[in-house]
Amino acid sequence: MTRSTFDTESQKDSRLGLPISNASTETASMQNLSIVSSSNSAIAEPKWPRSWRAYTCWLGCFFLMFNSWGLVNAYGTFSSYYVGHSLRLVDQLELNLIGSTQSFLVLLFSAVVGRLLDAGHFRWVIGTGACLVPFGMFMLAVAHPKGETDLANFASIWATQGFVVGLGMACFFVSSSQVAATWFPNRKALAVGVVACGASVAGVVYPTMTRYLITSLGFNKAVFCVAGLVGITSVFSLVFATPNPAHNHPRPQSYRALKTWVDVEAFRNPSFNWFTAAVAFLFLGFYPVFFNLEEWAAVSGFGTRDGKAIPVRIVDSSPDSSNKPLQTFWLLTIMNGASTFGRLTMSAFGDKTGALNMHIVSQIVCSLLVLILWVFTNGTTMAIVFCAIFGMFSGAVIGLPPASVGNILNCTYHTPETKHIGHSKLGQWTGMMYSVAAIPSLVGPVVAGHLVTQYSRYITVQMWSGVSLLLSAVCMVVARWYLPLYSGESVKSKIAHLRSKKSGASKEKDADVDAGIVSDTDVENNIALSQAPTRVPSHAVSRAVSDEKVNALPR
Repeated sequence: MTRSTFDTESQKDSRLGLPISNASTETASMQNLSIVSSSNSAIAEPKWPRSWRAYTCWLGCFFLMFNSWGLVNAYGTFSSYYVGHSLRLVDQLELNLIGSTQSFLVLLFSAVVGRLLDAGHFRWVIGTGACLVPFGMFMLAVAHPKGETDLANFASIWATQGFVVGLGMACFFVSSSQVAATWFPNRKALAVGVVACGASVAGVVYPTMTRYLITSLGFNKAVFCVAGLVGITSVFSLVFATPNPAHNHPRPQSYRALKTWVDVEAFRNPSFNWFTAAVAFLFLGFYPVFFNLEEWAAVSGFGTRDGKAIPVRIVDSSPDSSNKPLQTFWLLTIMNGASTFGRLTMSAFGDKTGALNMHIVSQIVCSLLVLILWVFTNGTTMAIVFCAIFGMFSGAVIGLPPASVGNILNCTYHTPETKHIGHSKLGQWTGMMYSVAAIPSLVGPVVAGHLVTQYSRYITVQMWSGVSLLLSAVCMVVARWYLPLYSGESVKSKIAHLRSKKSGASKEKDADVDAGIVSDTDVENNIALSQAPTRVPSHAVSRAVSDEKVNALPR
């Protein structure tokens, strides 16, 4: 008998001996895991794109937002000038109508623009906007009277600045976020947040530029300069704002079919429906703050503006024209500047915590700021504080809807087989959401202007905006409740699972305590045992005994 044979026999006779297996320990599940891992690593995309075209497109989309919602955010400065000069006999309702017409048109055509972008017609869409927005601003300078004390025709101001510019903005708005998102699939919330900063930056640049140019050159030449800046940045966007060539652009079979423009499946999604309602309430109360901020500060004595007439005068609170501690346009500038910080930080956290979760927090804070801080503001310092804090959170509120829709799509189409469907629907769902909000965006500022004219109190605007923003937050919470997690599990099931797990663990612990299993002595014994040698008695034949037996065998 050879030595190896004897060792084998010894192992068979041993009570604790185990047969040696040469078989592979790789199981079918491990094979599948390795296949999935290699597949995921093969298709994994870099966190940041490596092509220079992505970053020039990013800047081009920034300018698209710069010339859409940025001009809407700056309308408060134009309105403040109209009140004191060319439209001083027009009430606040009609003045708000110009700005609300812009936002109405931007949102109304969002669904159409989003579907055209999904189909790949980005050149025609952006090109149309690049013609209309500068043209409308140039025509505003032509239609406005040159004399500082001359009265303007309201219809011509509304047609140029409200209607023509608004149509051009509609081509820019959805394009800005949708085109940029195609280059940054792993940083979508941050990419959209940076693009959204275009609106807040424009809200700083355009009011400051307009106010100083009006002082030095006059209103007409100031508007010509603004139109020139709009034209240059629009041409840059037309050249460089192009989507990722790898992005899928499904063409519809027929542009006449209703399903081409309206995705019925979106309205079967409760999260999308509640979030759409939230955005509708958002626009009902958001822009009355921006459109009426300067005039509220002027009539409340917290700032001054140039002009000869204030349509709405609050008793015992008219500002002293000889004392000019702060020009009112600076309040709007501070609010827009602070929103840049909010758009960036909230969007960056949105990639980690979920864009919709971050949106809910920002919306709740904004509503409380309007209902509490704005209402109880009683001085210039508090007005500045309100503008800074509200601007920071409002930037996230108005900039995150596209990212939140992307969040809803990612959680709805969460499997690898359906993930591409969510990407292809982003433009259409975002556009449909904004189109539903078009009517509230028109009604909100007009109703707020009527309340000011009717009651001569800005507390009406504050209550209107605050309640609308709070209702928006409530709808967002409901949308979050219906939205499944990235794993596909519902929020309700996840909470129930965590509760049952926690309850089971506590019951097991209580049972152990009642049975006397857990004690200080047991803990000490366990610690002592854990530190003891791990050698245990064994009946297996040792190597030394085996060698002696082998040597004792006859040869």
